[in-house]
Amino acid sequence: MGRVFRITLEGNVYSCKHCLTHLALLDDIISKSFHCRHGKAYLFDKVVNISVGEKEDRMMMTGMHTVVDIFCVGCGSIVGWKYESAHEKTQKYKEGKFILERFKVLGPDGSHYMVSHEALVSGSDADNASI
Repeated sequence: MGRVFRITLEGNVYSCKHCLTHLALLDDIISKSFHCRHGKAYLFDKVVNISVGEKEDRMMMTGMHTVVDIFCVGCGSIVGWKYESAHEKTQKYKEGKFILERFKVLGPDGSHYMVSHEALVSGSDADNASI
């Protein structure tokens, strides 16, 4: 299979909360108005040090999307998903973009995002509150 090389980012970095592998830069955030089953999620233009899962169609709050889950190359933890295609015209801007679930990453200042009890109980999938 070969050796996995990790990219080290410079600046304000979001990283995997389990192994601290760098994932994205604060400057690459497109929106902080997204939500997932664990609470907040951020839409990024670029993400590094990930591997992708199988394509699948998912119904989200904003309609049907074809997505792939994204995994940290350091520890294999799922950290979010990538939008492969959007079935609604108004959602096409998401194609090729990445969602990092705030609960699964550390912020640039090393902060953890705490999941509310309601988010754990409801377990609903969402993608975008409003941009």
